[in-house]
Amino acid sequence: MTGEVIGDGFIARYIRQHLPLDGPVTVLAAGVSRTSETAPEHFAREAALVIETARRCRERRRLMVFLSTAAGGLYGRQGEGREDAPITPVTPYGRHKLAMERLVSDSGAPWLTLRLSHLVGPGQNPAQLIPALVRQVRSGTVVVHHGARRDLLDVRHFRTVLDRLLGLGVHGQVVNVASGVSFSAEEIVTAVESALGQRAHRIPRQVPPESLRISNHRMRSYVPESEHFGFGPAYLDRLIARYVRTEAAERAVT
Repeated sequence: MTGEVIGDGFIARYIRQHLPLDGPVTVLAAGVSRTSETAPEHFAREAALVIETARRCRERRRLMVFLSTAAGGLYGRQGEGREDAPITPVTPYGRHKLAMERLVSDSGAPWLTLRLSHLVGPGQNPAQLIPALVRQVRSGTVVVHHGARRDLLDVRHFRTVLDRLLGLGVHGQVVNVASGVSFSAEEIVTAVESALGQRAHRIPRQVPPESLRISNHRMRSYVPESEHFGFGPAYLDRLIARYVRTEAAERAVT
């Protein structure tokens, strides 16, 4: 029995290309992805997909891997985001994702929920954070959201974590998949400028201050290899430089 990936976005395509799935596992990498989403019809469409996928997995005894979010909309803008702590989502998107997690865990299907931070890698939607910043810096003008912070994770490291969790047979768990380091908007823009070798005029936009730190303790306990991912202050520069090199190579080919 072979694995399957549901979805056609950045993460779904990456898993299909770089992580062949063996055995009875279904990765649901589809649904609402914009953290600013508020449309009830979009939430309802994902709920129907989650319910149907969970039903099939229950009947066929397949592990359902649900890709959720570790964003501030779920955990809030302050403090530490931990899987075992009570949470009160602060946005419609966060409330929706928590409701989807509960649908999965209550479905009767074998399940594993991964709360993802902001993944970075080739083939991302142009509207996502890093592609958007790269495009803005190249244009010469970039909007900087003062107060915003983001935990960024190389999609290659997500792949390693997912592969390891599946290999260990982890199920019935919620696991944050994150670097555990929160970078400010200013730091991220500086890293993009450095990787591109150009400076851009910065237009400041004030947003509510964020200091959320996503705990990756559970992830590291399951995946000791993550100790060698290089998480820390230098992780950002390496991640952005690699993304820009890959993106430039793709642009040259096309």
